[in-house]
Amino acid sequence: MFYPQPTRHARFRQTRVLIVGCGDVGMRAAGQLLPRCRVLALTSQQDKVAAFREAGIVPLVGNLDQSASLGRLAGLATRVLHLAPPPGAGATDPRTARLLAALSRRGGLRSFIYGSTTGVYGDAQGALFDETRAVAPATDRGRRRVHAESLVRWWGRRQVMQSGTRVGILRIPGIYALDREGGDPRERVRKGSPLLRREDDVYTNHIHADDLARACVAALWRGLPGRVVHACDDTDMQMGDYFDWVADYFGLPRSPRLSKAEAAASLSPMQLSFMSESRRLLNQRLKAELRVRLRYPSIQIGLA
Repeated sequence: MFYPQPTRHARFRQTRVLIVGCGDVGMRAAGQLLPRCRVLALTSQQDKVAAFREAGIVPLVGNLDQSASLGRLAGLATRVLHLAPPPGAGATDPRTARLLAALSRRGGLRSFIYGSTTGVYGDAQGALFDETRAVAPATDRGRRRVHAESLVRWWGRRQVMQSGTRVGILRIPGIYALDREGGDPRERVRKGSPLLRREDDVYTNHIHADDLARACVAALWRGLPGRVVHACDDTDMQMGDYFDWVADYFGLPRSPRLSKAEAAASLSPMQLSFMSESRRLLNQRLKAELRVRLRYPSIQIGLA
């Protein structure tokens, strides 16, 4: 039987989702969106164009560091997922500012979701809390994210009044998956990277890459205007216990344990910063508002 092909205009009316910063998580989210939506991805790397096309994603070459390259984004998508990181230095995020400026040139946007980090809280000394806790970043890395969040919030308040665009923020902890580059915890264990002794250890938070992708997609359709959501699983473990479990489960030697003083003398500032912040996050909004049912509610399930 002959089925007529849709016209170009008809295809353009289909829900169009733009992913900015389409790395590992973005590709996983795209896989869930296709073929129900037309997925576009902004990239500054020409060598990614072929891979995007092969995956059924429409590549858009542009650079968040160059405003002139972002002009075509206006009015192109109906929903935007912003996962691109800020610059590597400074306390502000001009990349997010340029993206929002480009998207402001035309209307038609239904939702905008920004992927932030739980590092905006700084050290909470192991406290258990929800999204109402005030941010208190202790590093420029965290301050850049707080700046980006403030830009998104301000832009979102204006957009919801002008065009009804719903803007939300996902605060994301450590992302893991055995098939994720840089997200396989076995690599850290194999390197023998030291951990803090139990009395000095910190609580860390996690999310499986597939569950995070599902949370991103859910937020695009179900996120409440101006809402912050913790995109984390139910794991409640100290960092050392987490990596000890990984070592034991996969038959690897456990990493050595150090005191805080020993760690300060032997680790890089970057390594030390990740071992100096302790917090435990509640994720009720993720489950109740976004209606995400975690496939991997704990790291034990996610890695097993």
